[in-house]
Amino acid sequence: MSAPRLSADTLALQRLYHWEQDAPTRVALRQPMGGSRVQDFSWGELGDQVRRMAAHLKTLGLEQGWEPGARIAILSKNCAWWLMSDLAIWMAGYVSVPLYPTLAADTVSQILTHSEAKLLFVGKLDGWDGMKAGVPASLPCISYPVSPEETLDDYDTWDAICYGTDPLKGNPTRGADELATIIYTSGTTGMPKGVMHTFGSFAWAIQSGLKRVPLSEDDRMLSYLPLAHVVERVLVEHGWLRTGMLVFFAESLETFAADLQRARPTVFFSVPRLWTKFQQGVHAKLPPRKFDLLTRLPIIGGLVRRKILKALGLDQCRLAAGGAAPMPVALLKWYRELGLPINEGYGMTENLAVSHITVPGKDQTGSVGPAYDGVQTRLDPITGELQMKSPALMLGYYKQAELTQETLTADGWLHTGDKAEISDKGALAGCVRITGRVKDLFKTSKGKYVSPAPIEDRLAMNPALEACAVTGANLAQPIGIAMLSPEAVRRAAQPGTREQLVAELERHLQAVNAKLDPHEQLDCLVAVSAPWTVDNGLITPTFKVRRNRIDELYGPRIDGWLAQRRKVLLVD
Repeated sequence: MSAPRLSADTLALQRLYHWEQDAPTRVALRQPMGGSRVQDFSWGELGDQVRRMAAHLKTLGLEQGWEPGARIAILSKNCAWWLMSDLAIWMAGYVSVPLYPTLAADTVSQILTHSEAKLLFVGKLDGWDGMKAGVPASLPCISYPVSPEETLDDYDTWDAICYGTDPLKGNPTRGADELATIIYTSGTTGMPKGVMHTFGSFAWAIQSGLKRVPLSEDDRMLSYLPLAHVVERVLVEHGWLRTGMLVFFAESLETFAADLQRARPTVFFSVPRLWTKFQQGVHAKLPPRKFDLLTRLPIIGGLVRRKILKALGLDQCRLAAGGAAPMPVALLKWYRELGLPINEGYGMTENLAVSHITVPGKDQTGSVGPAYDGVQTRLDPITGELQMKSPALMLGYYKQAELTQETLTADGWLHTGDKAEISDKGALAGCVRITGRVKDLFKTSKGKYVSPAPIEDRLAMNPALEACAVTGANLAQPIGIAMLSPEAVRRAAQPGTREQLVAELERHLQAVNAKLDPHEQLDCLVAVSAPWTVDNGLITPTFKVRRNRIDELYGPRIDGWLAQRRKVLLVD
């Protein structure tokens, strides 16, 4: 599949050269350096460092015989040097391979080996000790100024290299059809797959995206979701290169609230889990009933909404978006009432996340909106699977031709693996509603098929439940397994509030079951206190639940839970 025809000045490196020349003194990146210190990078300053690092990489490549398009990996949390590394890799003629900063050592090793990485940038990390074993001892590494302290002694450092290297001259370019990056998917099952994208596919994706989600040089964004993930890569990195907006970085989880206050983003993207945490934080200070009462008062309601949004750091936000996992309808409605409507998007690594998003200014709640301009969609007449086609589709999976053929049809359409419906009614005409995964369907012992996703969406509407999974293959009825929110865990630890929590969840389960067909109704709801994390493998880095791991961990306990014949169980 060839790259789309695009003006050369829309490609990533050309955008850097544009800003270097036209706005060399404008601040482009704002990086926290610990405490209250921040370091600003102008377009001219970051361009100079990119050129110095690119010259160093080219020299290494010549010395070590790297082929054109050799792979260079980045293992780091988001920071200014992440973006500068990516640009330097491209400027030097190579291909970048980003790794999630939360991966286990085995996965780090698998990606570095599979991609045949020639060098690794080791950046800002919280768990370097657990990852280091996955890095081959023979692999050259470069550390950032914000890297773990031990890496500053073990590896060449960014600042020392830039200080001792002259900047690369001229404006080297890469063609639209050239491979830019291999993005290894976080994956809810199996090992990551290397998704190949060109410079042209990125340029087309952001060009189409900006028609639906307009950005300008006056915008501010906070970069905190992994840049190794496709949404952050397209929206933040390529949105920044295209528009020249100012990008702030988050320092840590502990400082996130302060980071938001510092950035006061005008555009903010997050995943459902964080949008839920924001809501829970508001309800901790302003219980739901009081919130509903105050926000409905004519004058006071507006003051309360503005105060809440200012406390969240989102009072300047003109466009909010969510994605990476389904957004509960009740949560979307709550934010709309708060005065911050969230546009829900849908996409995959394989299509650079440019597939569907709701239209700003329209209430298309319950859907992921219509397709972006230039995106074609169709439904498989037998399975109901959503299939799509656009110039932002991947070249394929790196070194996995057979899997590529399974994922892309002979006529160039992407199998999304998601079941969907396309509305033809009113304001929702042309909008897509995702109804579940084709392969997530399971059959009960009664021979009835159950689609878990819609049931999970209903379960997740209760603020006590932070993440949900519905399972039940070969059971008489499906069951729900959910992770309790931190506040609910505290309530579960106290006898008095524990009973109250159980009663609330029983009422919630009854309300959910009342809206389901008989074969879909949940036999029981099991609420677990133990957190589902990336480290224990129960969720992906983008907070999707790994169903296979849920089944592996909790499957052996299901018979015992059912034997208790209780509607709600609180367990560790």
